[in-house]
Amino acid sequence: MAGKTGNSRNRLTPTETRAARRARRSKRKRLLRWAGLSLVALIALAFIIALFLPGLPISTGSSGLPGGKAPDGPGQRIEDAGGGHIRRDQSPTPYLSTPATSGQHYSDSGAPTTWGVHDIFVQDEVLVHNLEHGGIAIHYDCSEPCPEIVNQLADITNRAVREGLKVLLSPYPGMSNRIMLTAWTFMDGFDVYDEERIIDFIQSHESSPNAPEPFAR
Repeated sequence: MAGKTGNSRNRLTPTETRAARRARRSKRKRLLRWAGLSLVALIALAFIIALFLPGLPISTGSSGLPGGKAPDGPGQRIEDAGGGHIRRDQSPTPYLSTPATSGQHYSDSGAPTTWGVHDIFVQDEVLVHNLEHGGIAIHYDCSEPCPEIVNQLADITNRAVREGLKVLLSPYPGMSNRIMLTAWTFMDGFDVYDEERIIDFIQSHESSPNAPEPFAR
């Protein structure tokens, strides 16, 4: 009799059993709810990152290299043709590349030109002054309309300018490639839009010590 009495004391009543079941079900629901919310949060975070990733910073500091070291690339190094100012009624010594990456240039109210997007051709005599100041020029040459490329180049140019970088975009007919990047004594040409390649060029050469006046605006 003593054993039966002990078992009956440990056995749950019907009310307690139902309460235990409800507690277990409630716990499972809470776990499922938190798991669902966590999944939704992760999906939302991934969406936000994908949405704003194109707007992440381009700049990494002067020349993108420790100590402001003058970069050897990326891009093709072009011989330095020097500089020097000329008047609008004068012709420069022939440039060593198309577009030009150094050489004689104008110096007046229109040279250097403004940073940002230009819808019309900008002369080498003007552009070279921008490069002398450590700027980057992005050019495009489409034998047929290429609005998608132009929009992509304009977007990256505007992003760079918003970050305080010296970058400009302009059409340039007669190039050997559809897209050309120029800095003082450097150029890089390709035919398919490549954002990583463009950003790498900007980070390396914008305000580079290679330029004669890298701190000028």
